[in-house]
Amino acid sequence: MTLKDRDKKHLWHPLTQHKLHPNNIAITKAKGCVLTDEDGNNYIDAIASWYTSMFGHCNPFITSRVAAQMQQLDQIVFSGFTHEPAVKLSEALVKILPENQNKIFFSDNGSTAVDVAIKMALQFHFNQGEKRNTLIAFEDGFHGDTFGSMSVSGLSVYNGPFEDYFLNVVRIPTPNGNNHDIIIQKLEAIISENKVAGFIYEPLVQGAAAMKMHDSNGLDLILQFCKTHKIVTIADEVMTGFGKTGKHFASQYLKTKPDIVCLSKALTAGLMPMALTTCSQKIYDAFYSDQLSKGLFHGHTYSANPLACIAALASIELLQTQEIQDRIKAITASHQVFDEHIKTHPKVKSTRQLGIIYAIDLNVEMERYGNLRDRLFKFYMSKGVFLRPLGNTVYIQAPYVISKTELEKVYKTIEESLAII
Repeated sequence: MTLKDRDKKHLWHPLTQHKLHPNNIAITKAKGCVLTDEDGNNYIDAIASWYTSMFGHCNPFITSRVAAQMQQLDQIVFSGFTHEPAVKLSEALVKILPENQNKIFFSDNGSTAVDVAIKMALQFHFNQGEKRNTLIAFEDGFHGDTFGSMSVSGLSVYNGPFEDYFLNVVRIPTPNGNNHDIIIQKLEAIISENKVAGFIYEPLVQGAAAMKMHDSNGLDLILQFCKTHKIVTIADEVMTGFGKTGKHFASQYLKTKPDIVCLSKALTAGLMPMALTTCSQKIYDAFYSDQLSKGLFHGHTYSANPLACIAALASIELLQTQEIQDRIKAITASHQVFDEHIKTHPKVKSTRQLGIIYAIDLNVEMERYGNLRDRLFKFYMSKGVFLRPLGNTVYIQAPYVISKTELEKVYKTIEESLAII
């Protein structure tokens, strides 16, 4: 019996309607940018397996570090204990994070990183004797699948059955360069009618909204407004973090730095599950008290797992090498060349790019998980390229180590796919 058939017996996959999509491709190994299935077919991983494996799969620099750590300390409770991998990771991260970030809280994944951030924002005010119960978020934002992170997400395709149980959230449009005054007016109205604790945003690129990009000057205006009104700002850099936008973090394009940052995905280069919620000293100080109840009582069993910390340390070391920085610049430039070629194609509605993130909107209406999207996915896989369209948007977010030949194959496959729509 094939692995694919054995899978059907017991497994329930994420974001899958199994009656419509009963078969899952069985991957048996991965190396660099290439995935291999049980039939021996190879696929270029052009989205770094949901933006995680940015240094390629099974990177020996990272795996060797983790293998060595496994022989010394594999797991220890992080409540009441500490260890060198966590301490070293905190020291390395603070050097590259936005300069106001000073404290680091560990959890398991992007959703939990957001939940921790929401708790920090709400309790920050509560600890100072002020109860604020409203959060502001962007329209079409996505921050995860736990209840807190769903509450601040705006994509109803994921959230529909649960919306009656959410936190109190008010949404604003993303800034486009022409609507700044309208957004500020809306913010004024929101704070006049609500007690706002925090504002959460994906800086510059909304990943699940099909790599929708927004104006940095407008986002700065929003952040400055929040600072003026003592609204805690939360940058969800789960997708954008660790070099994808051309800087280590998208927040570094902005003048106004966030109070809190959420990190996961590429944090450990796709090798281990881990997430971080970082914050400024000001946020931390609101929890530092003789009163036990003012502490942040949130914890995960695998918080600061030593193996995951070592994977993150190795990935940060790689990120800062000249070789990887040169690769990021090369991919960025390569996308620009492809963009000049493809953007005038009659089947292309629009294109956009920030760093190695590149997206094409196809000139056709299609459902996020509809038949045409499925046809495109199957076409790409038949050509040996793993791309995962979001509605009518095809995007590339390949590992930094992708070769020129592999990247050219991705471009060629996308261009060929325009003939089937």
